[in-house]
Amino acid sequence: MKLLHFADLHLGVENYGHLDAATGLNTRFLDFLHTLDRLVDYAIESRIDLVIFSGDAYKNREPSQTQQREFAKRIRKLSENSVPVFLLVGNHDLPNAAGRATSTEIFDTLAVNNVYVSGKPEIRRISTKSGVVQVASLPWLRRSALLSREDVKNLGVEEIKKRLEDILTGIVADHAAKLDTALPSILAAHVWINGSQLGSEKSMSLGMEQGILLSNIALPALDYVALGHIHRYQILNDKPPVIYSGSLDRIDFGEETDAKGFMEIEIIGNGSNPRQVSYRFHTLEGRRFLTIKRIIEPDDANPTATVLQAIAAQPVQDAIVRLQISLPEQGSAQLNDMEIRNALKTAHYFNIAKESARETRLRLGKFTAEELTPLNALKAYLETKKVTDERAKVLLEYGEKLINETAGKDAK
Repeated sequence: MKLLHFADLHLGVENYGHLDAATGLNTRFLDFLHTLDRLVDYAIESRIDLVIFSGDAYKNREPSQTQQREFAKRIRKLSENSVPVFLLVGNHDLPNAAGRATSTEIFDTLAVNNVYVSGKPEIRRISTKSGVVQVASLPWLRRSALLSREDVKNLGVEEIKKRLEDILTGIVADHAAKLDTALPSILAAHVWINGSQLGSEKSMSLGMEQGILLSNIALPALDYVALGHIHRYQILNDKPPVIYSGSLDRIDFGEETDAKGFMEIEIIGNGSNPRQVSYRFHTLEGRRFLTIKRIIEPDDANPTATVLQAIAAQPVQDAIVRLQISLPEQGSAQLNDMEIRNALKTAHYFNIAKESARETRLRLGKFTAEELTPLNALKAYLETKKVTDERAKVLLEYGEKLINETAGKDAK
C-alpha cells in the first residue's frame, strides 16, 4: 500500500506577489496551485492508494470563492482518477464561530466520491485498490469543544494548556485501543508536538497552541503518524514514523532554506504481525527565496559597484529577493538606486533595505552621549558651544527641572 502525506497548503498566501495579467490572479496564488498540481500529478501517475492531507487548506478561515474553486479542482482530479483523499480539518480551516461550516466540509455535504473529511476525532476505514486502511483522526479542536467554563475556572494559562494536553492524549490513546491490528493504521493529526522545530506558522497562529508529548502519540498500534500544523519538514520518530511533512510551499523568508514537499509511505504486509513501513520525502522546488547581504566599508570609493557585484553573484531571476545593505552613516546618498533596481529587474519580487551603521561620536569630550547622565550631557554640550557661564547656569537650571519632571512622569 502506497500513501501520500502532505499538509499546510495555505492557499491565499499572496505576500511578495503581484497580479498576473493573463489570469487576473495573484502570482503567489498561482505558485501554490502549480506546486499542488505537481503533487496531484505524482499521486495519479504513481498509483498512490490514498492521499492524506493533514490540515490547513487555506490561509484564512473564510477563503474566497476562487480559492475554494481551485482547491476543489485538484481534489476532484484525484477523485476522478480513483485516488481516495482524506482531508483533516486544521486550525485555519475552522470558521470564526461554532456552528458554521468548515472550509472543507463542502466535500462531505456533496458526498464527493473518494473524498473523506474529518472535523472530529474518529476512525475511518477507507477502501483502496490495495486494501482497507484505517485512519484515526485528531483534527484541530476548539478549546470550547474540549473544555467547559467550569473546567478552566480559576485556572492559569499553563494549567489550561496542561488540561488540553491531557485531553488530546486521551483521544489518541482511545483511538489506539479501538484500531484493528489486522489493518494498516494511520493517525492524521493537526497538532503541535512539544519540542518540534517551529517555522513561519508561529507568525500565522490563530490562537492558543494545543500541544501533546511525542511519547503520547508515537504508539505501537500505529504504522504511521501524518502530522500537520508545523511548517518545517521533520522526522520526530522512526518506529512508528511520526513526521511533519511541512508546508507545501515557502511562505516567507523564515522558510528560505527549508526543504518543501510531501511524504510517500509504503506499507508492506498485513495481519497482526508487524508491518514493514518505509517512507521518503519528495522535494518540490517552488518559488525561490533569496537574501543578499552586503556591507559597505567607509573607505569604499564605489559602493554601487560593490552592491552590483553581490547581486551578479546570485541567480536572482524569478526569485523573491531581499537585498540588505549595511553602509556608513550618510553613505546612502552615494548609492545609485536606479542601477541597483535595474540589476534586480529579473526577480519576481525584490525589496531593498538599507541600514546605516551608527558611528561613535566623541563630540562631548572623552565620553559618548550614552555614557553621560542627561544633565551632564547637557553641560558637556553647552561647553562645546562655548556658552557663557552665566547663561549656562540658567539653562542647566531649566534643564534639570525638565529632566526631573520627565522622570517623575515616567515613574508614574
